[in-house]
Amino acid sequence: MVSELMNVCCVQCQCYNGLVLSTESTVALYGTVKPVPEGKQAPGGHELLCDFWELIGLAPAGGTDNLLNEESDVDVQLNNRHMMIRGVNVSKILKGGSTLFGLNYFGENAFLTQSSQLYLETCIPALGDTFCIAQSYRAEQSRTRRHLSEYTHIEAECPFMSYEDLLKRLEDLVCDVVDRVLKSPAAQLLYDLNPDFKPPKRPFKRMNYTEAIAWLKEHNFGEVCDIPEAPERLMTDSINETILLCRFPAEIKSFYMQRRAEDRRLTESVDVLMPNVGEIVGGSMRIWDAEELLEAYKRRVIVCVFQRKFGTCPHGGYGLGLERFLTWLLNRHHIRDVCLYPRFIQRCRP
Repeated sequence: MVSELMNVCCVQCQCYNGLVLSTESTVALYGTVKPVPEGKQAPGGHELLCDFWELIGLAPAGGTDNLLNEESDVDVQLNNRHMMIRGVNVSKILKGGSTLFGLNYFGENAFLTQSSQLYLETCIPALGDTFCIAQSYRAEQSRTRRHLSEYTHIEAECPFMSYEDLLKRLEDLVCDVVDRVLKSPAAQLLYDLNPDFKPPKRPFKRMNYTEAIAWLKEHNFGEVCDIPEAPERLMTDSINETILLCRFPAEIKSFYMQRRAEDRRLTESVDVLMPNVGEIVGGSMRIWDAEELLEAYKRRVIVCVFQRKFGTCPHGGYGLGLERFLTWLLNRHHIRDVCLYPRFIQRCRP
């Protein structure tokens, strides 16, 4: 971010982007990292000798100085918390509606969260990689062995990554967690419950959505355009290895997912499928162009929160359901076996 404090030696470029550059814009700097000269100071003891720079996301002229300052109204500050956490501002001043749980919040209509994703996205320009571990709630009319109405949701959003980076990060996430468990005292419990457990191996099998449809047709599931839960699980169990199911059609995925440049009918999305469970992680590249996101908001009648207005950049993210991960790891038949007080349809106590 242009507002971040950096010790950068750079001659300003006399070009159009240099003239219109504003605070809170996102730029990429290219150069050589070297130790700072004796007697000088910089974070980590190094500075960047910049050769050239590139404008990634231009913020509105004037930045946020007129919006957020010491005299800003409290409500203005609270409505713009994603800007408050950026750089010097801090020191200056300090899914589908049918599955929502509604509640009365001091006279206002409110809902239990389904995901922290959109909030995490507002933080990445200031904080870089962000994550959240919290409860999420889905009012789905499902009483299956892999559904809960309340579950532990591990979510992350990561700036400046490609779709390939996202897939590799999901591989690293799953394999690293397994490695840590196997090196911990909990390994004995894992093998007591799942004596035949074998750690997944990189690279995970990659399968495009169209390839999964073809697999189901070959195995007598008829003509299918969407993949129901039971066939998906049967396919995963039959293949019997971790699958990265990639590039879902846009019409069956969320509005915020980036579409493929080569085929706008498809999204840069992925589900991680595990034998015996099915999907345990869902992720995608996010739409990062402000105008494109606004159009997506309009199609879904969603109020824009100006996530992309100040310093947008390419980014992706994912959400992992902890209980589903444990169901796979411990080879449990039902998700309620890995949850202390499971909540699902017709059960909200104790």
